[in-house]
Amino acid sequence: MKVYTSPESFKDVRNPVLTTGTFDGVHKGHRHIIDRLRSIADEADGETVVFTFFPHPRMILFPDDTNLRLLNTQNEKIELLEKAGVDHLIIFPFSKEFSRLNALEFVRDILVNQLHISRLVIGYDHQFGRNREGTIAHLRELSPMFGFQVEEIPAQMVDSVNVSSTKIRAALTEGDIATAANFLGYNYPLTGLVVGGQQIGRSIGFPTANLKIIDNHKLIPGDGVYAVNVSMKAGQFGGMLNIGSRPTINSGASQKSIEVNIFDFEGELYNELLKVEFIKKIRDERKFEDLSGLKLQLENDRLKAKEILFS
Repeated sequence: MKVYTSPESFKDVRNPVLTTGTFDGVHKGHRHIIDRLRSIADEADGETVVFTFFPHPRMILFPDDTNLRLLNTQNEKIELLEKAGVDHLIIFPFSKEFSRLNALEFVRDILVNQLHISRLVIGYDHQFGRNREGTIAHLRELSPMFGFQVEEIPAQMVDSVNVSSTKIRAALTEGDIATAANFLGYNYPLTGLVVGGQQIGRSIGFPTANLKIIDNHKLIPGDGVYAVNVSMKAGQFGGMLNIGSRPTINSGASQKSIEVNIFDFEGELYNELLKVEFIKKIRDERKFEDLSGLKLQLENDRLKAKEILFS
């Protein structure tokens, strides 16, 4: 897959067949659209193109909104779209100026004059252009004028998948990892830099790597203890991960931490990037009377996590 950060660099592509959207999560619904895109491209002897944006439009249009949480980092989205079989990915630099383009300007100036599309594949409810004024009806009016074809993905095809990024975010926030993975079609990932901690886990036989999440907009699942897979330089390992305020240790503290105990691994990991994939939630976070009670619970958690991961 070729990746472009400006339409100007998009050249010499045979019969571009394009779809557009944010594609956050690249979930089963998105891949349904991409499968249709590939099928149409094969029929047209063309190449598939996904046109998406960075930064996310809400970051530009509502800069004071700190509630935006995304399912994918930029690198994750690129990797997932490539796995889905996309030939070309255009990551358009979203700006206020771009947001002011009306539907006609977007189609004429970007899709036709710069990208030279032969076909445009759009979901039945897709809206675009300034104030989301553009609809499938506008595209059907404009397509004969500019010499491209419009392929609508019907409501029945999209709705049959019954997946949305909103549903996935809700499931992850509730710790419902199984539902999220089912909608996504893969285990939800989280990448963080290992930073120094209090080393209390090490003192009770459960050393943890404390993770600082690099992307501030990446959605973090709800508080609790999870069975996870861990990828790092030394290889792939199983582990259990805690998200929360660690109430047994930090009584009254509200700052959230993410720490993972990696099974069958010894060594220093400071300043290393770890990727964890959530497999299943084990339990909610809770406060124990003392470290002895916490240690006993962690021993039970480890048994459950290993049963989940290795049985």
